[in-house]
Amino acid sequence: MNTRTQVLLWGAQRASAAVLALCVIVHLVTIIYAVRNGLSAAEVLGRTRGSGLWFGFYALFIAAVAVHAPIGLRTILSETFDWRGRSLDVLVLIMGILLALWGLRAVWAVFA
Repeated sequence: MNTRTQVLLWGAQRASAAVLALCVIVHLVTIIYAVRNGLSAAEVLGRTRGSGLWFGFYALFIAAVAVHAPIGLRTILSETFDWRGRSLDVLVLIMGILLALWGLRAVWAVFA
């Protein structure tokens, strides 16, 4: 892998980490608010279903996960198993796509 690609992956992982940090904070604050106010799962779904804002937020959350996790997995597999090359790149690309699809499917089921 050339230096330019490594720099781009490094930047993408750092940027997605920043987005993830903010999303996790919002997600946890929302959970704490719901629990402290005694909201049931049905009440939470009633408040979020059909909300474009929440759909957008969780879609962004999923996008950040789908970028961040495969890059980290790529590094772990490369360093642990000395695995390099196109097959590793294809595997982590597939993992990123699957994470995005599974996550968006869950978001759609909850908010649509």
